[in-house]
Amino acid sequence: MVGGTGKTGEPGRTGRTGRRSLGRSFGLLWTAYAVSAYGSGLGFGALPLIAVLALDAGPGEVSVLAAVGPAVGVLIALPLAPWVEFRRKRPVMIAMDLTRFAVLATIPVAYVLGWLGIGQLLVVSAVVAAAKIAFNAAGGAYLKALVRPDDLLVANARFESTNWSSIAVGPPLGGAAIGLFGPVVTVAADALSHLFSALALSAIRGRDRDRDRAPRPAGGTASRAGALLDGWRHLLGRPDLRALYLNNLLVSGLIMATEPLLAVLLLRGLGFPPWQYALAFAVPCLGGLVGSRLARRVVARHGRHRVLRTVGTLRAVWLIGLAFVRPGVVGLVTVMAVELAIIVNMSLYTPVLATYRLEYTPDHLVARTLSAWSIGQQASIAVLTALAGLLAEVTGPRTALTVVGLLMLTTPLLLPRRDRAPGQGEEAPVRTGFRGSCRR
Repeated sequence: MVGGTGKTGEPGRTGRTGRRSLGRSFGLLWTAYAVSAYGSGLGFGALPLIAVLALDAGPGEVSVLAAVGPAVGVLIALPLAPWVEFRRKRPVMIAMDLTRFAVLATIPVAYVLGWLGIGQLLVVSAVVAAAKIAFNAAGGAYLKALVRPDDLLVANARFESTNWSSIAVGPPLGGAAIGLFGPVVTVAADALSHLFSALALSAIRGRDRDRDRAPRPAGGTASRAGALLDGWRHLLGRPDLRALYLNNLLVSGLIMATEPLLAVLLLRGLGFPPWQYALAFAVPCLGGLVGSRLARRVVARHGRHRVLRTVGTLRAVWLIGLAFVRPGVVGLVTVMAVELAIIVNMSLYTPVLATYRLEYTPDHLVARTLSAWSIGQQASIAVLTALAGLLAEVTGPRTALTVVGLLMLTTPLLLPRRDRAPGQGEEAPVRTGFRGSCRR
């Protein structure tokens, strides 16, 4: 790739550190993502915390806030998918950033004026969830238009490393900021991060801005009610994408289902202090930097299909270890080791999966496919988290963690069993350039 040519025929450039330059416009896109990710990291879990600290909400109200807001956001995002698909993606991303800035900014204003209530937090949670899905769908399509096909894995790996570093750094800093400045300060920081993200996206100029073209609807697909389901038709219509999609639904849902179970087990059952609980999840996130940096060279050496199969399996074998956590330092180290192993494998797997998904999705379906992926993932997380919680109520958190871990061991069975290369009944990835009659 170092000696290759860019989309315009210009030689690829490598910086002094050996890192390939993907251009100023990608740098601005990455900056926008990073600013927003770190802002969201600072504000992670802020709304339930505000409900408890500022509104004296009980467990029922906090649970409703955590579950209903994102669920309503998914319902809002569903009809947005065709709207996002057939519009230029950069303006959509800017609009979603400004929407998140505006609704999040209402919280500190209402808090200062004494008007803040649970209803407002529910509305904000739903709008932010819907805007995030629409932003990510538009962002994936825009990334595909912005960088060379051979650079998609590099770009996705950089986003992945930023995501994990923001999770490692943001929540601990956010917790400290809330302790020093009050419950709404991190929400204000999160709101401003989306404003700065919109400004970074607005700074993209010239030829790269002009590449952002809305695809033409095929056969009036933009106006059909069935257009809402076209993303799922694409995902479920290809055997390889269907297997990866179903695997992702189960893996994401099971991993996230362990969070409330671990909170109860560690904080209440085993008596871990809150700072150790936070440490147990923040430090392993640094492993995301390791996995994402390895993605490109591991794929180059072993091939994408082997990476998806092997790493997809490795990320599933560790979760059962959480059922054996014990009190004290040994228990803390156990949680950190399990989380580290999962995160290293996830951060290696995710950019490879994201690149594969973009390469095998036509331009006129990218936004709807990514929306379908996100909506399905959020729904799976909600359902499996609720079921795991009910199981924990009946049997206890350790038993529920055991069941979740055992189910996780079955997820590699859903991964594609063979590489469906062109010529084996599958079409090749779309890689036509911008100078041809159609985009990639």
